[in-house]
Amino acid sequence: MLVVGAGLSGINAGYRLQTELPHKRYVILEAREAIGGTWDLFRYPGIRSDSDMYTLGYPFRPWDSDRTIADGGSILEYVRSTAQRYGIDRQIRFRHRVTRAEWSTEHGCWRVEAELPEGETAHFTCRFLFMCTGYYRYDQGYLPPLPNLDRFAGEVVHPQFWPDHLDYRDKRVVVIGSGATAVTLVPALAEQAANVTMLQRSPSYVVSLPRHDSLARLARRLLPLRQAYRLVRWKNTLLMVLSFQLSRRRPELMKRLIRRGVERALPEDCDIDRHFTPRYNPWEQRLCLVPDRDLFDAIASRRASVVTDQIATFTERGIRLASGAELEADVVVTATGLNLQLFGGAEILIDGRPVDAAETLVYRGCMLSGVPNFAFVFGYTNASWTLRSDLTCRFVVRLLRHMEECGHSSAVPRARDGAMPTLPFVDFSSGYILRSLSRLPRQGTRPPWRLRQNYLLDLAEFRLRPVHEPDLEFSGDGALAAAPAVAVPAS
Repeated sequence: MLVVGAGLSGINAGYRLQTELPHKRYVILEAREAIGGTWDLFRYPGIRSDSDMYTLGYPFRPWDSDRTIADGGSILEYVRSTAQRYGIDRQIRFRHRVTRAEWSTEHGCWRVEAELPEGETAHFTCRFLFMCTGYYRYDQGYLPPLPNLDRFAGEVVHPQFWPDHLDYRDKRVVVIGSGATAVTLVPALAEQAANVTMLQRSPSYVVSLPRHDSLARLARRLLPLRQAYRLVRWKNTLLMVLSFQLSRRRPELMKRLIRRGVERALPEDCDIDRHFTPRYNPWEQRLCLVPDRDLFDAIASRRASVVTDQIATFTERGIRLASGAELEADVVVTATGLNLQLFGGAEILIDGRPVDAAETLVYRGCMLSGVPNFAFVFGYTNASWTLRSDLTCRFVVRLLRHMEECGHSSAVPRARDGAMPTLPFVDFSSGYILRSLSRLPRQGTRPPWRLRQNYLLDLAEFRLRPVHEPDLEFSGDGALAAAPAVAVPAS
């Protein structure tokens, strides 16, 4: 078993594999020099979770704080300490960036190439390949066309590559964007900057939640840690499902509820219609979460402001808007989004033929039609990433166990109904998804090809639906059971 990526999902995969298949070995290849993935890469001020930690945390390792929303450093420490506690860190080979993986039907295995820092290439073989690489490019953020950006005399920073030396104390800062990164940055920068302006083309839904969970505090006093964690995890999971379903079934009611919260948090002179009323329905894009109203408090105290307008051009002193107004700035932060990328950018081939993900269907949300012994993690768009990540890891373990018990060497999803209509990979209108739909796999209209954004339904299906079914084709004569399960350098 070869796992690619040592972030939240990769550590999850390592735990499930060694706990539920202890007789097998595995290796994790990580492109960077440290554990943590997203939480090791992003270093911008205020970096924190945009999901509650009781669902973002692992089900097997309780989050032992009553903080619902945690800072990035605490999350990174949680992931790393989990890897150390269970010995998963000893299975990781750092600075191995997987660039190519080819399935050989003749030999029934994957041949994987990983680039090393010195320019050398390491070669591996494995029976099963599990991609836990996240969903965006680590080496490149998204930057839309910004007219005459080179004219601006100040500093321009993308949050994905925040420089350690940047000094924004007592300076004028403009943050371009309205998503999760922007609403995180603005109150954090406002603590030291002279003023901070969030410049958005259009508004997003912003919801405030308490930074600490009162039920978690009570449960931790009355129950053992693991039981208290499980209770709060289920409470938060059910609330997320309820929020999403209410948004889809009663969008106008959800709009009123969100607006009421914004009205209570902001001064009366704030133009909520212009700055906090999106043109789309709730959960057509991800809701922006702020802890303890920090964004709203920064705006109410006049340390921060929101401007909704179009950028006409950059000037030497700042940004001229379509309305004719000019925002003067010393620092511009382009919180303009991510570039989506599957499988860490690795090229996937079958017997020398490249696999075009856009020509495949996604099976159970984690495998691709026509691709043998291959799985990947892609989390929920409306809930915590770890919820689906753990479901996927547990399904992969079930699949491997079934293959071993039945003497199968390969498993490949194939849709029985070739005429089944297809749908986009996810029903979501966020920019990073829309920009990449043409490169993403499709989904079908029936299980197990339907990619649902509902943890409760997925949990029931992953637990109750048998591994062996007509849409999953097994073959082989026991080679998987007989062959070493560890990925080893090819000779």
